[in-house]
Amino acid sequence: MKTHQMESIVFEGTPLSLETGKYAKQSDGAIWCRYGNSVLLATVVASKGDVPAEQDFFPLTVDYIEKFYAAGRFPGGFLKRESMPNTDEKLAARIIDRPIRPLFPDWYRSETQILVNLLSHDENCDPRVIAITASSAALMISEVPFLGPIGAVRIVLKEGEYIINPNAAAQENARLNIVMAANRDSILMVEGSANEATEEEISEALARGHKATMPLIDMQEALVAKIAPAKRQDPKNPTDAALKNFIELFVADKLKDALGIREKLARYEAIKEVKKAVDERVTESLASGAQFLNADEPKVVHNRAHGIFEEILKTTLRRMITEDEVRIDGRGTKDIRPIWAEVGVLPQVHGSAIFTRGETQSLGTITLGVTSDEQRVDTVLEETRKNFMLHYNFPPFSVGEVGRLKAPGRREIGHGNLAERALRAIMPTKEEFPYTVRVVSEILESNGSSSMASVCSGCLSLMDAGVPFKKHVAGIAMGLIKEGNEYAILSDIMGDEDHLGDMDFKVAGTKDGITAIQMDIKIDGLPQEVMRRALAQAREGRLHIIGEMEKALPAHRPELSPLAPKLVTIQINPEKIRDLIGTGGKNIKSIVEKTGADIEVQQDGKVLIAAKDSTVLDAAIAMVKSFTDEAERGKIYDGVVTRIEDYGAFVEVIPGVTGLLHVSRIDDKRIENVSDVLKIGQQVRVVCVELEAGGKFRLSMKPSDLARDFSTEEEEPRRERKPHGDRDRERKPHGGRDRDRR
Repeated sequence: MKTHQMESIVFEGTPLSLETGKYAKQSDGAIWCRYGNSVLLATVVASKGDVPAEQDFFPLTVDYIEKFYAAGRFPGGFLKRESMPNTDEKLAARIIDRPIRPLFPDWYRSETQILVNLLSHDENCDPRVIAITASSAALMISEVPFLGPIGAVRIVLKEGEYIINPNAAAQENARLNIVMAANRDSILMVEGSANEATEEEISEALARGHKATMPLIDMQEALVAKIAPAKRQDPKNPTDAALKNFIELFVADKLKDALGIREKLARYEAIKEVKKAVDERVTESLASGAQFLNADEPKVVHNRAHGIFEEILKTTLRRMITEDEVRIDGRGTKDIRPIWAEVGVLPQVHGSAIFTRGETQSLGTITLGVTSDEQRVDTVLEETRKNFMLHYNFPPFSVGEVGRLKAPGRREIGHGNLAERALRAIMPTKEEFPYTVRVVSEILESNGSSSMASVCSGCLSLMDAGVPFKKHVAGIAMGLIKEGNEYAILSDIMGDEDHLGDMDFKVAGTKDGITAIQMDIKIDGLPQEVMRRALAQAREGRLHIIGEMEKALPAHRPELSPLAPKLVTIQINPEKIRDLIGTGGKNIKSIVEKTGADIEVQQDGKVLIAAKDSTVLDAAIAMVKSFTDEAERGKIYDGVVTRIEDYGAFVEVIPGVTGLLHVSRIDDKRIENVSDVLKIGQQVRVVCVELEAGGKFRLSMKPSDLARDFSTEEEEPRRERKPHGDRDRERKPHGGRDRDRR
């Protein structure tokens, strides 16, 4: 029976506890994590029994689920229950997965699931970051072999101060916002955005963040010491040095030649042929009576041979870089692959660009819309709207494969989110540019760093659309090869260098600073000095890429794409909103039906009008003003007589807006009878001479008033009109006229 144990600390001013042995006891490891009033349940379960001999991968699944009841809310939409994980939950699962996945031993192949549920949400305690620590603790107390523990924090730089695990309010308008995970010796994962932060600020933030994770690691080690879990052991599958020597001698020169092929698909085909030859050679040896691994089962021998082949492939590539100082495609460590870019490639799209770097190519497209096109974000943590989004698509043809088309996976969502954060820092504000903007990156070819190519194509397509995007933003992926105490830092890594290397470090930004960063480390003990060198080398590469982008388009186009919707914002008196909308929305509906424009009315009186062309836009503006405009003193109108009375006429000067033309103001000479001069339906030129309270106004047709310069006169105060019957004298009670006499 699992015993109940708990460790508690005060972490950055907030109580934090890790508890086990009380909840979810049938899982292999369960942690009830309470951080402030946020509560998470992190569980680990691994499959039992032997792993099939032919299985050569580690099936790990990480899921993060936020229950809406955690914040006392109902899920939005038609179904009032949690269903598929939303984008934020998938991104949270990724930041748990990325630092944990490299820390399982190579021999471990049992299917493993990590599941984190948010059960209670405290808005001052971010559950998505502490979920990494909770997952690590669940693994540490389970029977699953795990080379932890790890801890994770969010670090923010705001107004010159570095803050660990700030609440949501403290994160607003921060210069730097990073989530990082680390073990005792090194940083394992970094994910963050910045407002053109410097490399020095990033380095300092990571150093402070690493130090802040130490109490989280200490408390996990204390909890493990109390429980002393029995861990699964390496089954010690038989190894045979003869098999390794046999393969190594056979493939040494062949692999080096294959890795020297610069074209990706040809190189992959050559490596595949070498691997096939190894299989054939092993089969021939077994048939001739040779014994490997002290095993009679050919499948076991072939499976081990495949593992040895991958080890030799990795070692060969790394030695080419560290000893021969030659990369796969012949570049030096700091060299960037050839770049070409082109804008305006799609004639009917609001903005488009192609960015190609080596064998990685991204097509960026822009769609501009209005407020109604914004994305509604409804999560446990927040309910808001997004007016800027970037979507990343990775079709199978981009890597020369056949594959099923399906909904975007976590990789696509994560890459799109990284590129979106890189560009968002330079996007104009909604007040400066009221459009909703959607960027889509279609990966047409891929051989490393397609997310950073998406940053570049997205930037150029925004500029091509005429969005006031003030600076070029570029991204670069950095790699690392560590052999002994020597480090080789690689700029602009390819897919093989990512797969077989020790680091994937993506940095995006402008000439002036960093806007987004993402890093995954596969080794222990990356010194801070190496991190600083990687950041400095990334800046050199970023500036080179920006220079190439500027050749395609030096700055954003001076005018918005003619295909984009025409958008204008006008301000009306908030008291006129009801008049504009009309009963049951009839006025707004009539404008939309007659013009085809989109109209959005905001509570502060701002009216956003979007139309496909200027003619429609002008018509819609005129109709909006017809319901909201008020008369202006001194302004001349061409109106229509709508009613005639003995004391004057009523003239409609704005659709639905009528003023009084008193008989004394029809002409400079005296008029006895209004109907002798004016007729209903007659068009007349009048000037507004007087404004009254309540929106009423008086008009004049007198030539002297039409010629009068009202701008030189002070406006008379709006006079209050007396109630009917009180203007000249006080009315006496009925029947009281002669009562005193009688």
